[in-house]
Amino acid sequence: MTSNPFPVHTWFPRLWAEIAPIGRDPGTGGYLRYGFTDPVRELERWFRGVAEADGAHAIEPDGNGNLIAWYGPPPERGDAVLLGSHFDSVPYGGGYDGPLGIVSALLAIRALRHEGREFRRPVGVVAFAEEEGSRFGVPCLGSRLLTGALDPARAAALTDSAGVSLAEAMGGRPAGARPELLGRIGAFVELHVEQGRALVDLGAPVGVASGIWPHGRWRLDFDGEANHAGTTRMADRRDPMLTYAFTVLAANKEARLRGAHATVGRVEVEPNATNAIPARVRGWLDARAADAGTLEALVEGVRAKAADRASRDGTNLTVTRESLSPPVEFDGGLVKAFRLAEGVPVLPTAAGHDAGILAEHVPTAMLFVRNPTGVSHSPAEAAEDDDCAEGVRRLADLLAQLAAG
Repeated sequence: MTSNPFPVHTWFPRLWAEIAPIGRDPGTGGYLRYGFTDPVRELERWFRGVAEADGAHAIEPDGNGNLIAWYGPPPERGDAVLLGSHFDSVPYGGGYDGPLGIVSALLAIRALRHEGREFRRPVGVVAFAEEEGSRFGVPCLGSRLLTGALDPARAAALTDSAGVSLAEAMGGRPAGARPELLGRIGAFVELHVEQGRALVDLGAPVGVASGIWPHGRWRLDFDGEANHAGTTRMADRRDPMLTYAFTVLAANKEARLRGAHATVGRVEVEPNATNAIPARVRGWLDARAADAGTLEALVEGVRAKAADRASRDGTNLTVTRESLSPPVEFDGGLVKAFRLAEGVPVLPTAAGHDAGILAEHVPTAMLFVRNPTGVSHSPAEAAEDDDCAEGVRRLADLLAQLAAG
């Protein structure tokens, strides 16, 4: 075993620089890394190359767009340790959300191998597909398919804004639930940039997650009557934009009253003409709360206020739930293992992750790396190289506890 520690602080910026330009928009600095598109496929090729160069004995596609690099002995039932995250981004998002977890996992394995450590349990690094749901509308699509939380027939029929189906983008229908693959995993750990300011306020470079708030997405369809903007009297209008605008404000108020979060960040308008009253306005509500009861009350409060306003505007409202993730509590043993190192705070998160999907099936934990801006899903998302290196070291320490001889 070598006495020279692995120089994480040198290797992290090197590896990060290799992927930083991929999918970056030169105008905004944000990333356009949508699932099953060229930038993500280029990142997957990079992932394969690094894993193979570092001694991975197999690169396994799971038929759902997820890709796993395996190290150590072949995985048997329930004994593998899986690390990783996702490559895809929200539109014009930051570079750290997702890829940081994959790069850190690769470096944690490289660090242990540099020290001459042998894996007594199989270790995998996974790149999950379409975690953000930015292209096909379902968040954590790859992990939901793998675990059976999403029906493959329904998933295959999902379409993006250009009308391309998931099946077309993948080159075939997704495999769906893979219980034999899931059954080989004994623990999953996802490192992620923090999507808030808690670690900044605590003065800590890393933290461990206690759990994830329940959250979901609801599509709100407001139907009215298209008409001329100049000749239609105000009293004669059935304008769904008015109902939509009221609903956005109502969602904000309902969330604030409950200490919850509500966001309407996406909208479509038909016919989308400056001089026409819309026929339809479609918006998407993202709602999150500390517990399931509060989340249910929040969404019902928004629905009731929107329905009342629709009746007064002469419009029609249809609410469709597109996804719902229950509250997640991460594995106490894994959280404790992270906390063996002094100064690692525990904090909850309101952001969804693939770890939240896997937690229902295998012991799961998350490690957060400090974000000095506190901003995420934006080009302003950031992390310092020293903090990222510390995240790699903490991840390597846990991996050594779990899997290295």
